[in-house]
Amino acid sequence: MNVFDRYAPFIQDYIYRSGWQTLRGVQNAAGDAIFNTDQNVLLTASTASGKTEAAFFPILTLLDEDPPKSVGVLYIAPLKALINDQFERLDELCEEEGILVTKWHGDAAQTKKRRLLRKPSGILQITPESLESLLINKHMEIPSLFGDLRFIVIDEIHSLLRGDRGLQTFCLIERMCRLAGCDPRRIGLSATIGNPEAAGEFLRAGSKRGTVIPRFEGAREVWRLSMEHFYNTDPQADEGKDTPAQLPQAEAPLDKAPEGADPGIGYIFEHTRGKKCLIFTNSREECEGVCQSLRQYCEVRHEPDRFLIHHGNLSASYRESAEEDMKDEDSLMSVCATATLELGIDIGRLERAFQIDAPFTVSGFLQRMGRTGRRGDPSQMWFVMREEHQEARAMLPDCIPWYLIQGIALVQLYIEERFVEPPRMERYPYSLLYHQTMSTLASCGEMTPAELASRVLTLNCFRLISQEDYRCLLRHLIGIDHINRTENGGLIVGLAGERIVNSYKFYAVFQENIEYTVHAGSEQIGTIVKPPPIGDKIAIAGRVWVVEDVDHKTRDVYCSLVKGKIPAYFGDVAGDIHTRILERMYQVLQEDRTYLYLMPHAVCRLQDARDTFRKAVTSERPLIHLGGKMWALFPWLGSYAFLALERLLKIRCQQELGLKGFNSSRPYYMQFTMQADEARFYEVVREQAESEFDPLELVYPGEVPVFEKYDIYVPEELVRKGFARGVLDIEDMKRRVQSWS
Repeated sequence: MNVFDRYAPFIQDYIYRSGWQTLRGVQNAAGDAIFNTDQNVLLTASTASGKTEAAFFPILTLLDEDPPKSVGVLYIAPLKALINDQFERLDELCEEEGILVTKWHGDAAQTKKRRLLRKPSGILQITPESLESLLINKHMEIPSLFGDLRFIVIDEIHSLLRGDRGLQTFCLIERMCRLAGCDPRRIGLSATIGNPEAAGEFLRAGSKRGTVIPRFEGAREVWRLSMEHFYNTDPQADEGKDTPAQLPQAEAPLDKAPEGADPGIGYIFEHTRGKKCLIFTNSREECEGVCQSLRQYCEVRHEPDRFLIHHGNLSASYRESAEEDMKDEDSLMSVCATATLELGIDIGRLERAFQIDAPFTVSGFLQRMGRTGRRGDPSQMWFVMREEHQEARAMLPDCIPWYLIQGIALVQLYIEERFVEPPRMERYPYSLLYHQTMSTLASCGEMTPAELASRVLTLNCFRLISQEDYRCLLRHLIGIDHINRTENGGLIVGLAGERIVNSYKFYAVFQENIEYTVHAGSEQIGTIVKPPPIGDKIAIAGRVWVVEDVDHKTRDVYCSLVKGKIPAYFGDVAGDIHTRILERMYQVLQEDRTYLYLMPHAVCRLQDARDTFRKAVTSERPLIHLGGKMWALFPWLGSYAFLALERLLKIRCQQELGLKGFNSSRPYYMQFTMQADEARFYEVVREQAESEFDPLELVYPGEVPVFEKYDIYVPEELVRKGFARGVLDIEDMKRRVQSWS
């Protein structure tokens, strides 16, 4: 089939106007799958390959041939910024044909939303949280809004594969389709899917259709990678050593730098001059600190400020200003960012991305690098790995540059195996079960326990949860007044539950901190956690502000701009690191090969680490004697399997082995003192791991391991069960222990 000939005339005109010579492989393959099947479709292709057009050209053609009587396409994206970006592209495509494109999220105009409710049509773009709000607050409008819905496009689907937010999204899709009586096809889009078959199963879960995964020849990936290492204070790792001839020299130290300057930040400062770049960090606190440091360099060097900032705690005006500046082809500003600029947004001719320290996932690395390489240029990522100097007497675990090794492992896993983290499927999401129960009651009103169970427990993501567990949850919620029983025996939201459900924060299932809104005059800057006393300073938007007033009742902070540099705090950030990454880290330390993307400091620091590791590790076994009764265990397990092993040792092995002084640096190593010898350690641990035991035995007595946002409202026995069976990766832990024999 000639896909171009099948497109609607207005799509063909758009292609001619855009100057396209041919369709890309993904567009031909997507057209074939969407036109010639009635199945769900998973499109996996590299960043900037044209996936959005590949999906929407055939979708809009089908809608043009048979116009729907409601919204025809629901586009779900994980970020407001991505919706804003895609809105411009889709609106340009649809405008001449008169197809309405509507944004629906917290920052979108109410007038446009009201217009859509009056006359539903076209494409609705929405975040999972706004879809939750829509189902609760516009329950009666759902059939007219989506009664003839044909397609649900889920962008950046990889970001929804491993947490409660993804499960929430698919719960909402199922609930909406049941309520509206529609049966739309699902189209998943992503540049970073390692196991398409598993992702395809995730996409189809709860639908009546299978998933087609088109195969096609994509464009060859061209990367420019570099990875450099810096101690936070001089001297650097290669001082006094010969620099490998094949590698470019690192920059000389800056002649003017702020007092106590971080050499890694100076390196970024020099390599962003005259260029448009993104500088990624792994937390909002670090993002603020890096932006402050870079602006201090500008001050000391008497250069204009050329750095912007973008993260989830900033106000919409700050975020959108940064996005607009990056889209300006003539701009030479650089943006310090977190994951808020990681996904899908087209920010023009971006010359390079920097990553400070290693990201947690291969997926994150690929997405961040994928922000570059558009307009025909190769993708370009510069890693800057930082480390504190260790004392000369520091023991083995502290002598390993973990971020450097992790960064190499991430890159090598993708180059060698095309590995990307798979979905997490076998879970017991009791926190989400609470959330969807309360959401369903809030939107539908009174219903019998059986009717409520038929609405909620039948959603695909709750397939592992028993009816008895659900009865346990409902009894508990009645007991704490989140649900009330009516005289007729029906269930409604209780007074305590209303306080939860009526807050806008209820729509999100990811953890949030109690936040205060920061104001400077009439300008809203963003939000912070734990405001300091009046007269103290806060860091936000890459600048420092002095607090003039705090209103704890309304959670508002009033401040004014000052000079300086202080740390920021926005709440804790957790990382989910897969076992394959840790296994590849071990291989990095064991093998002799060099990696062409390593810069001089990194080459020397890696060699130092390998020398140290090989002297200490004389066998392939993971237990290392540090002297006296002190031991270190390097299990090379991902976050949740590491946690399972840690608990196995403490709960089931501690007494027999005489373990004390337990200290973990998750998921890299554990340190402890031990009365037993090495042989006895392996014998006891293997015996315990291979024995039959209930996963609940790895929960400490009296412990209620609150792990997800709404666990605090779930019965303690279910929280414990969900943690033991759905969070701890016991099977992976057992597999590793068995390999030690």
